[in-house]
Amino acid sequence: MSKIRFATVWLAGCSGCHMSFLDLDEWLIDLAAQVDVVFSPVGCDLKDYPENVDVCLVEGAIANEENLELIYHVRAHTKTLISFGDCAVTANVPAMRNMLGGAESVLKRAYIELGDQTPQLPHEPGIVPELLDQVRPVHELVPVDIFMPGCPPSAERIRATLEPLLRGEMPVMEGREMIKFG
Repeated sequence: MSKIRFATVWLAGCSGCHMSFLDLDEWLIDLAAQVDVVFSPVGCDLKDYPENVDVCLVEGAIANEENLELIYHVRAHTKTLISFGDCAVTANVPAMRNMLGGAESVLKRAYIELGDQTPQLPHEPGIVPELLDQVRPVHELVPVDIFMPGCPPSAERIRATLEPLLRGEMPVMEGREMIKFG
């Protein structure tokens, strides 16, 4: 039996979900025996998301053009996509900027109104990703197969979500221990 092709992706978020993933401690050794990590900011140094990924944990919301492009690519090349943490599930903290209006008002507030010495808008095409007008949770832009809330989800919840997938089963996302936010 071939190993599961496993990936993790980090969009607009704080990396707390990935840190919680690393809290799996020695179970990561067991996981590594059952999966090939084909993409991850904490598990490998690949720059391009590959084809034919079996399972992907997606942390963070979609806040800029780079996030948007990546989530469309990830969804197109992933069998089971897991919205990993509150930012991916609800857009959470990154979406707080939505109350300021669109991208232009956000940039003006951050760089002009609150600028100290040389207030100016950042603009470097190809280097600074363009902000989207609104930060969005993953499921508003692509279909999501499993929602794993938490800020961050505990290592126990991550393991309880992944173990059934390793056996070819879907995890049961019910009860406080599996679906509590925050």
